[in-house]
Parts: sequence; structure tokens; C-alpha cells
Amino acid sequence: MIKLLWLIPTLPFLGALILILTGSRLSWRIAACIGAGSIGLAAILTILVGYDFLASGKEAYLHVAWNWFQAGDLSTTFSFYLDSLSMVFIFVITFVGFLIHIYSIEFMQEDEGFSRFFAYLNLFVCSMLILVLADNLVLLYLGWEGVGLCSYLLIGFWYTEEKNGYAARKAFIITRVGDTAMAVGLFLLFTVFHTLNIQDILTQAPLLWTTGASMAVVIGFSLLGGAVGKSAQLPLQTWLPDAMAGPSPVSALIHAATMVTAGVYLITRMHIVYELAPLAQLWVGIIGAITLLIAGFSALTQFDLKRVLAYSTISQIGYMFLAMGVGAWSAAIFHFMIHAFFKALLFLAAGAIIMALHHEHDMFRMGGLKNKLPVIYWTFLIGAASLAALPFVTAGFYSKDQILWLAWAGEEGNLWFFLAALTGAVVTAVYTFRMVFITFFGEAKTKISHVPGMRITVPLMVLAALSFAGGFIELPHTLGHFTLFSDYLSPLLPAVTLKEGIETTEWTIQLVTAVLALGGVYLTYILYVKQPQLSNEIKSSTFELHQFWFRGWDFDALYNFVFVRPFVFLSRINKNDVIDQFYTGLVQITEYFNSAFVKTQNGVLRWYVMSIVVGAILILTISLFVQP
Repeated sequence: MIKLLWLIPTLPFLGALILILTGSRLSWRIAACIGAGSIGLAAILTILVGYDFLASGKEAYLHVAWNWFQAGDLSTTFSFYLDSLSMVFIFVITFVGFLIHIYSIEFMQEDEGFSRFFAYLNLFVCSMLILVLADNLVLLYLGWEGVGLCSYLLIGFWYTEEKNGYAARKAFIITRVGDTAMAVGLFLLFTVFHTLNIQDILTQAPLLWTTGASMAVVIGFSLLGGAVGKSAQLPLQTWLPDAMAGPSPVSALIHAATMVTAGVYLITRMHIVYELAPLAQLWVGIIGAITLLIAGFSALTQFDLKRVLAYSTISQIGYMFLAMGVGAWSAAIFHFMIHAFFKALLFLAAGAIIMALHHEHDMFRMGGLKNKLPVIYWTFLIGAASLAALPFVTAGFYSKDQILWLAWAGEEGNLWFFLAALTGAVVTAVYTFRMVFITFFGEAKTKISHVPGMRITVPLMVLAALSFAGGFIELPHTLGHFTLFSDYLSPLLPAVTLKEGIETTEWTIQLVTAVLALGGVYLTYILYVKQPQLSNEIKSSTFELHQFWFRGWDFDALYNFVFVRPFVFLSRINKNDVIDQFYTGLVQITEYFNSAFVKTQNGVLRWYVMSIVVGAILILTISLFVQP
């Protein structure tokens, strides 16, 4: 079955192609079967390929589809490479993507753009699969730009509303900034290695560079630029909260299985370059630590349910960057997988709530949904508990605990990284259960207009089970060294070297994080359930700070002042330069002759006859004079 690897990205592409060509003529049922069915087949095939991959002893497999192009010294193939890392990613992309497609059938059933939506969704999944399976960086870049295009199409799916078009353009333009930096990194890699084949680069890099080599550092920062754009990390994080303009299934797909995880994959795939460029790797951790804090504090102040989850994603991706920054590569990928489960669950459950309340997004206009939407409540609660890393019973605890522990105990970790991660854990518990208590507890403020059906609730229950039990494949070292996930990735990603004599403190770290997470939940319960007036008093006393966090630390205002306004000012000056005047004059001359000739078309027959006669006389006269 492993030889059918090429079919995994091909099936979603064929689904998208069929829907693009015939979608407007298909019923919603047939369109749903094509859209969801192609992803479902890809998910089944992924499981079969994964079984063969494990049976072969996790031996990497290369499938060359065809020679793509050759330009000078650059020879590029359209080829797919399967190893432990790409296997994890394609499983998450296809399986979670399939659940999102099933959910979307009911969520988008009444939308007139139903077929178009599934075409975009399939193309999105296809692009992400190409990205993670690519054997070379040119093909990876094709998938990279593909997810950027699809994010633009899906964020602005309801394009008749101006704000949606703005959000789509914002995401597209900001991520292009990072993509430009990444392109520079690819040019530099080709200059050094004369190839963009990923495995060749990773093999040759330790032979050509010593640790700290300046070219390795420059390339590391260039690739990091691309990663922070796609993964919405500081300083290019501002597009993601506005991306909530798209339908809820789009938000789930972007945040859980595609797009924002692309940066995590890129840095992990090129981990040898970062190991040879410790300064660049350090900055991966620094960016992650700062981002997880600023996004977490912003999430504390939001009232839009989806924007809370958007800032949460920025924060959780920050944890992954922090883990990569301290060399905890397996921990970053483990948290990626678990985050995909509970974040897809939370976005889909949030979409079900918004749908049930007639498209209401404001949490403070919800309330009282605990008993009215029990399935949504319990699945959302499981996802929230996993996000908040409630101890011992949630998958999120085991994935986040590993990052906290290695930020403290790893040789490349330090106290500041650990304190940032620990503070972020408390903040996460607070904003997560603030969301739960406001949305589901108290008095109902909006009447339920729709009760979600099975196509919505079944994916939620499956994701809830994974968000609860998924963490047990990677238990702490102190529980019998049962580290299945790390062992699975160990042939590819190096393990973290622990500081001497620090192994015995793991239980202490776990106990501290557990107490702080539970303390954060209890504090939130007091502020928003038992004594809600206290939260209002705190907001009033810290209003300016609250608004500052609410506005995303004013990054949008800063970029508007530094980049947008000067650009618009120069554009207005440039509007009437000599080149524009030439083309403006050309247009004016064309319009003048057009208006002159229009006057000859007056509809009066005798004028037409007279014009023909005069023309004939002129032609005959000229012929007589020029005749030799």
C-alpha cells in the first residue's frame, strides 16, 4: 500500500477539480460526497500506508512521480517523501480534515456557495499534503503558496461583506512578507548546496558547516521569517484573529490541520540547519515565548468566541516554537498533534454554538447553554480541559507538560523559557474557562434557533475522545519511561539532552503546573460564576490595559503608522507622476475620438447614405489623382 502514497494528495486534488468544473451543476448531496468522500478515501489510504510504513520498520519511502523541470543546475522532481515526521502530519491533515468536511456538510448546507466551499476546502487539504510530503523545497514552496492562496479564498469566502474581503487580503499580504524571507532562504540554500533536495541538504550541512557558521545562521533566520508568517508568530501574528471572518469549518482547518502548523513543520524538517545555527534556534524559542504570552493576555479580554480561540492558537503555536527553540523537537510535534485534536474540537463546537444562536458571536450574549446543548457542552468542556492542560485526565496536559519540563530540564532550556511557559499555562487556564463559564453558565441571553444534527455532533464526539485519550501515547518519563511517540520519532529527531541531576524534579514540575492550572480554573470560577461583579471591577480599574490587550497590543496600529500610512502617502504623490500622465493622456485622446465617432452613429438613414456617397467620391477622386 505504501506505493500508493501519491494518491493521498491526488484524491483531494481530483475532488477539488471535479467540483470546480461541475460544482454549480451538482446537487449539494453529490457535491458533499465528492468533497468529503475524497478526503475520507485519503484518510483511509493514510491509515493503510501508515500500517505498511510501521511494518517496514519506519523505513523512509520516496516516490518520484515525474521530472518536474530543469533550469541551469537546478533539477527538480515532483516527488513525495514519507518518513516518521511526514507520517504524523498526513495523518492529522487527512483524519482531522475528514471530520471537518463531514461537519461542513450540515454547517454549509443552506449556503449558495456549497460546491465552491468544498472545492476550496479540498484544494486546501491537497496543498498542505504536498507541503508536508515534498521531497524538495521547490515542491514544498508550491504547497506553501497553495495554502496561502486557499486561506485567502476561504477567509474571504463570504466576499459580499467588505470586512471579510479585508481579512482575506490582510492574511494574504502579511504571510507574503514571511514568504519573501523564506524565498531568500531557498536561494541561499541553493547557492551553498547546489540543490534544493531536502535530504541532500540535511546530509551535506554538517559536512560543510561548523556550529555557528554565519551562512547557517542567515539561512536559519530566513526560514524562520517564513515560519512566523504562516504560523502567525511575532511579529506577523496580526492576520490570524481577523481570519475568523471565514466560516467556522475554515477556522478549524486553518488552526488545527493546515496553514498555521506549516511553520512548525518547516523548522522541524530543517532541524539540522538550526542545530548548526544555535543563534537562530535560540530566537525560535524567544519568539515562541513572547508570542505565547502576548496572545494569551489578549485572549483574556476578547468577547468574540472565535477570536478567543484564534489568540489561543497563536499562543499554543508559541509553545511549539518554544519547544523547538530548546531542541525538544518531538515534544513540539506531539503538542502539534494533540493541539490539532482539541483545537479542531473547540472551533467546530464554537461554530455549532454560533449556528444554534443565529450567528451570535458575542459570549456575553450567550449563557445558559449547559443544559440546552448538552452534547456541545460536554465536548466543548473536554476540548477546553485539554487546552487548559487539566492534570492527568486530558491529552493537553501530557503534551504541554513535556514542553514545560524540557524548557526547564533540557540543556538548551533556561529559567526564562520555563517561566514564560508556566505563566502562559496559568493564563491559558483562565481565558479558557472564562470562555466556558460565560458561554454555558448563567442565564440564557439569546434564544436557540437551531439544534445541530448528527453530522455536527459525531465529529465533535470523535475529536473529544482524541482530546481526552490522545495524550496517553506519551506519558512522562517518571511513569515507567513509556514514551511511544518520542520513540516513534527518535530515528529522525534527536532527543533532548537533560541537565545533570535534574531528572528527579519532573514530578515537582508536574505538580506545580497542575496546581497552577487548577488554581487558574478556580479563580475564573470565582470571577465569572460566584462573584461576577469582581471581574467587572477589575476591568474598570484596569480599563486602559484591558483595551490595550483587547486591541492585540496595538500591533495593527503600529504597522498602520509605520508601513501603511507612509505607503499610501507615497502612492498619492506617485499617482500623478509623468508616467501616469502619459497613460492618462492616452486614455483622454481615446475617449475624445470615441465621442467624435459616436456622433456619426445617430440612426438617421439619409446621413448614412450621404456619408457613403461622399466617401465614394473621395475614393474615386484620390484614385484619379494618384493614377500613373
